[in-house]
Amino acid sequence: MVVAVCTAVLALVPASPALATQPAPGQARSSTPVDLDALFVGAHPDDEASTLSTLGQWNEEHHVRTGVVTVTRGEGGGNAVGPEEGPALGLLRESEERAAVARGGVREVFNLDDVDFYYTVSAPLTDQVWGGDTLEKVVRVVRQTRPEILLTMDPAPTPGNHGNHQEAARLAIAAFYAAGDPRAFPEQITREGLRPFAPLRLFTGGGRGTSQTGQDCAATFRPANPAQNVYGVWSGRTSASQGKTWAAIEREAQRVYASQGWAVFPDVPTDPARLGCDFFTQVDARVPFPEPGTAAAATPTAILDGALTRAAGAVPVGTLLGLRTSAFDVRPGAAFKIEVTATAPPREPLGRSAVTLRVPPGWQVSGSGDLGRLSAGRTGSATFTVTPGQDAPGRVRVAATLATEHGRGYTDRQVEVSPAVRAVQQPLPQVAQYEKWTGEVGVPQLGGLVTRVLTLPSGGSRQVGVVVTNVSDTTRSGTVAVDLPAGFTADRTEAPYRDLAAGASTTVPFTVTNSDPTLKTSNEGGDYAYTISVDGAVASRPALELVPATSVPQATPSVDGVAGDGEYPGPALDLSRLWEGTACSSAADCSGTARLAWGDDTLYLLVEVKDDVLGTRLPASDCKRHWRTDSVEVALDPRGGSENTSTTFKTAVLPVTAESDVAGSATMGPPCYERDADNRQGPGEQTAPGMRVASKVTPGGYTVEMSIPMKLLPGAVDPAHLGLNILVYDSDTQDKTGQTRIGWSTWGGVQGDPYRWGVATLPGYQPPPDRPTTPPDPVIPDTALSSLDSPQSLEQAVRVHVPPAGAPAARASESGGVVSATRGRDSVKVTLRASARGSAHLFVRDGQGTAGSRVVTVPGKGTTTVTVPLTRALTGEPRVVAGWQATGGGTAASQVTVR
Repeated sequence: MVVAVCTAVLALVPASPALATQPAPGQARSSTPVDLDALFVGAHPDDEASTLSTLGQWNEEHHVRTGVVTVTRGEGGGNAVGPEEGPALGLLRESEERAAVARGGVREVFNLDDVDFYYTVSAPLTDQVWGGDTLEKVVRVVRQTRPEILLTMDPAPTPGNHGNHQEAARLAIAAFYAAGDPRAFPEQITREGLRPFAPLRLFTGGGRGTSQTGQDCAATFRPANPAQNVYGVWSGRTSASQGKTWAAIEREAQRVYASQGWAVFPDVPTDPARLGCDFFTQVDARVPFPEPGTAAAATPTAILDGALTRAAGAVPVGTLLGLRTSAFDVRPGAAFKIEVTATAPPREPLGRSAVTLRVPPGWQVSGSGDLGRLSAGRTGSATFTVTPGQDAPGRVRVAATLATEHGRGYTDRQVEVSPAVRAVQQPLPQVAQYEKWTGEVGVPQLGGLVTRVLTLPSGGSRQVGVVVTNVSDTTRSGTVAVDLPAGFTADRTEAPYRDLAAGASTTVPFTVTNSDPTLKTSNEGGDYAYTISVDGAVASRPALELVPATSVPQATPSVDGVAGDGEYPGPALDLSRLWEGTACSSAADCSGTARLAWGDDTLYLLVEVKDDVLGTRLPASDCKRHWRTDSVEVALDPRGGSENTSTTFKTAVLPVTAESDVAGSATMGPPCYERDADNRQGPGEQTAPGMRVASKVTPGGYTVEMSIPMKLLPGAVDPAHLGLNILVYDSDTQDKTGQTRIGWSTWGGVQGDPYRWGVATLPGYQPPPDRPTTPPDPVIPDTALSSLDSPQSLEQAVRVHVPPAGAPAARASESGGVVSATRGRDSVKVTLRASARGSAHLFVRDGQGTAGSRVVTVPGKGTTTVTVPLTRALTGEPRVVAGWQATGGGTAASQVTVR
């Protein structure tokens, strides 16, 4: 059983009146919002799918009630089951998510109604598109549902990590701290009646490290960063109620996401010994937790312990224990402070208590850990002075053990042992923004997770800046050196930094050249680590990533799908490298080459693909979401410096479409093209006027040829540095799912990473002088499904007493709702009562779903009767569910039975 600890959290913050969702006028006041034990925060439906094994175990064995916050409904994704897109696709994906998470015992899904747009790896772009109110909505849901445990995704810009996932994780992490702070979004407290609430433990999904499969997967996990706390829950346990492993149940749930092509996911192994753990990395905790490396840390309840469950010998649930350091960056020989605070549960004493500090060998500690006698609700604290020894730089763990008359507790925190001067490779813009965010939110332990990389064109040169920071308290001067691997040279191997003030940074530049252009590029071995040293000591190990490069000759081919003699005098580019999906079984299965030319301010490309099985032929009207079938994608970054694809040109060509002859039989139609995930998306004829495409399909493959007027690109082309990538999507099925992705510059998630695209030069080309170099503002999808138009969201809002869309509850003076519904022959008469003007979103529902709907504007205070037409006969026990949008911005939901 879960032990409720909500009252313990109240000791952290001042009390305020409890939330009561505003009822419709004339109805009884609704009850308190649902009280959750855990809450997962993700960006799209299916983001929680890899945690359902764990959530299901917790629910079945410990009655843990989990909810899911989904920032968007995934309207920007593909659709393998129908033509729906935009809000209609969002409604479909929400339905899939609710059905999927139910397999893991999760009933509540809180949609925040932010727009889902194309795949990007940019959290800054995501933040820009979602707007500034999303954190407020997450905090509101946390304060309403009061979960002890908060789970989320990876916030770091690791290669290929979806920018929406990064941003959702950052919102969850920020909400962990903001929700308990009465100064954060104070109007939620003063106007909405919410109370501050501080979750007790915070985790990101996954863990960097290695582990064995089988029931010892948690105990055998070895983190890449030994100071991180990573806990695992084995997926091979059998569900008592369902008679199969939780891994199998999770896979069944994942297959529910049919619109995303997940219905074809294979079965998991039937041998439990081949099944691994769901891993979770702890970011922070306000309560004691199992000590890493102990048997308690490898149990299925390790993540719950201290917050919801009590391990043998542990202090009572409701005990708070925290450790804070005066600095994250610490230096050998320089003292810093550690404060440990313990609070007894509100109704249970801890008795005589003391803390013992545990630090790495050779460190010095002074200070008393005596906390005195901790009666119920009482707090004690101890402050220690710690002086690090002469450790090598890196992350270490400082820990505290609490001993009381009623059990023991453990907590810890990471610190970074730093030399007096640090030196790191200049970060990419996304990495720099992320590192800044970790400092602003107060989670420096999440910094430094991304290896510093810079790309370099094969056979080319670039300037590499080394950022030198003085973290000592005196001015420093010294030398920075770079030790490059074979095949790379620099204009100098060392350079001085002079008179660098305490706390200041400077950038020391080096010009690096790939002197051996035969070295492998991309994910075939294109990561080349090297060493940066400062004052003779190794400071960091960043990497240079080689991307392919080409020179595009001048020519003017005919765009007819045929490689004519001499039309493309340049070299052929190899497109056969795998970057995602299942490897090609042979060159005949999937491989390709590309040739390029330029002429008359136009770029020409001819792509020849070997493909022994063609995927689904989509109608020309469905020429979008090209990754569902065979296609060729061309990505162009005009000046080779885009931070994300919103300032690039990306087009995809489907070599063949589906047409019907006069008898209705399917025939082979012409190619089609579109733009996706770039500066302006949509059908090619509208978004790329003047572009021409042609294709030839033959047994064993196809050829695609295209001409792209360079005026279509968002900005003038830099002929010395055009970002270029050519990617081939291969499908061997007829179910609108792709299996393999190959291309020229290949890395995971490369379609959203302009900095990892290859580089093309255009000798002799000069853009027109009046063509701007600054890209225009991007066109970003801005239409998302409103929760008021989702009957499932409204039904949940009624059931759990949490207003839809993460919005504030409509005030009583602005509220409205349905008070009665009467069945007619082919309609339902609905009576609404309102306190003020607003809009009502009405749905007639029965066991088969929605039988009628209508949106009406209520002119003002009073009673309004409207008729909702039915699209079919009603069955079972029908009802009307209503969503209310107040003019002041609040929402409400209500429901009545149809008489």
